[in-house]
Amino acid sequence: MATERKVDFRYTEYSSATEVDATELELLQEAEKALSNAYAPYSHFKVGAAIRLDSGDIYTGNNQENVAYPSGLCAERVALFHAMSKNPNAIVRSVAIAAEAEDFELSRVITPCGACRQALLEYEVNSASPIKVILGNSSGPIIIVDSVLSLLPLSFCETKLKKD
Repeated sequence: MATERKVDFRYTEYSSATEVDATELELLQEAEKALSNAYAPYSHFKVGAAIRLDSGDIYTGNNQENVAYPSGLCAERVALFHAMSKNPNAIVRSVAIAAEAEDFELSRVITPCGACRQALLEYEVNSASPIKVILGNSSGPIIIVDSVLSLLPLSFCETKLKKD
């Protein structure tokens, strides 16, 4: 017998940066700074990401396109891999993501793609500590999600693999 199920999650939306905690706003501002160095000559869509570790250190990254589109890398993974390559035992506490587009207007905040969600989830699961996701920019609405897992329902992770 089939059973229909529903997946939903909670997030908090703030109408302006003045409503957001100072540490969350700082991380978002670092993501905004990072997007200015994005290499996006094809899409003209720049994304910046900032990662805060349990030490308080912040690492940033931005999208790096390639004419062979799949060969590029998203800002979130650039920042994440930069942080973790220098701090392999660190715990990621939060990630902020900001974007701007030259050729169109963004009507909502952008969210991480599926590959970035999966990469972030790996570190969230391995550390057994939620990674807060901060989306938006300091001049518009900001969305905060308490855990990457909320953005990737029915996720695939090592805990779901059967081990002998």
